[in-house]
Amino acid sequence: MADICLEARDLCKTYIVEGYSNNVLQNINLKIEEGEFVSIMGPSGSGKSTLLYTISGMDDMTAGKVIFDGDDISEMNDKQLTKLRLIKMGFIFQQMYMMKKLCIMDNIVLPGYQAALMSREEVNKKAEDLMRRLGIIETADREITEVSGGQLQRACLARALINSPKVLFADEPTGALNSKASMEVLGEMVKANEAGTTVLMVTHSEKVAASSDRIIYLMDGDIQGELVLGKINTSDGMSSAEKLSLRERKLRKWLEEMGW
Repeated sequence: MADICLEARDLCKTYIVEGYSNNVLQNINLKIEEGEFVSIMGPSGSGKSTLLYTISGMDDMTAGKVIFDGDDISEMNDKQLTKLRLIKMGFIFQQMYMMKKLCIMDNIVLPGYQAALMSREEVNKKAEDLMRRLGIIETADREITEVSGGQLQRACLARALINSPKVLFADEPTGALNSKASMEVLGEMVKANEAGTTVLMVTHSEKVAASSDRIIYLMDGDIQGELVLGKINTSDGMSSAEKLSLRERKLRKWLEEMGW
């Protein structure tokens, strides 16, 4: 059994709005193993993004604990959390946040410079290697307004991977892309996972989630069930496309049973 790299214990998140309590997350208990690719699904308003932000320390928890790589992040201060996110976490969102005054390359290397885990020369080389692998090396000197959505999201992925994070957190990473670009970005996330990066992703897409090892179904801030698909194995002679099609059908049937 793989080690647990991320665990939520009785995690709760409550918002107080005009004197009324909104319990967005209710006693969430969740374990993510090292090397897993886990998707969180559920209807709009179920708390998916809130869970992602809270379990990564981007948002405060109301109660409970989150253990990341053996450390309790609920006991960390803002400075410690910022350092943890910079060094051990990577983030990619539906909205492709990048600094407008920096070119693509400079956006990618910035977290590497800030973390100072490598020399600037090493950061630059790693950024170039990532961009070549992701097929966007030709965009290095371009402004963020001069590239396509798919290229920009792959640049965001390169930036998220620059410090070799333990966990990649992804919130609807393909939500703003067309189907071709979505599959390209997803394919690169799968490759990152195969290389050892744990992935925790929020998605509405059955096609995207079908590449996951495990799917968590969230409803009204509570985990209602999970589906284990495991890693994709093509050693039986079936193509990846055939495997994905079967997984997607299995996932769709399960989601319907969950009330999707």
